[in-house]
Amino acid sequence: MLNEAAILLAEDDENDIFLMGRAFDRAGIPNPLFVVRNGQEAIDYLAGKGSFGQRDKHPLPSLLLLDLKMPWMDGFDVLRWLREHPQFNTLPVVIMTSSKLQADVDRSRQLGVYDYRVKPGSFEDLVRLLDDVRRCWLDERFNRFRADQVTAAEPAPGE
Repeated sequence: MLNEAAILLAEDDENDIFLMGRAFDRAGIPNPLFVVRNGQEAIDYLAGKGSFGQRDKHPLPSLLLLDLKMPWMDGFDVLRWLREHPQFNTLPVVIMTSSKLQADVDRSRQLGVYDYRVKPGSFEDLVRLLDDVRRCWLDERFNRFRADQVTAAEPAPGE
């Protein structure tokens, strides 16, 4: 189940998209990676609108990797939209950006981002970063969820 959990990457830079795909492969991350190239496409994907309407082809993601600086609608616009739609409150959103500005970090946190990561300069660092993001926001999250399910299903002592 965990390996089939979809990851949505919202990124406008073709070079970054290519490097992310290669880094996913190098890190051995088996999850399907879906890519949108601007904030409007990210919202359309999440809402299941237009060409993203078929959930068998475009499943809801279990993790959103979101760039801040994108054309038309930026990452902040996507974060605002997400907070207006409570069904996405549990979707982990990890900012993946080149911005180190504290104002961007603070604004992202105010909009409910789960994690803020600055894109590293080297490919090997990107591989390590993606592996860490997956472990933090998919592996541990799913393992905690499963542990909660098992605990909830077990009868209380003395029953």
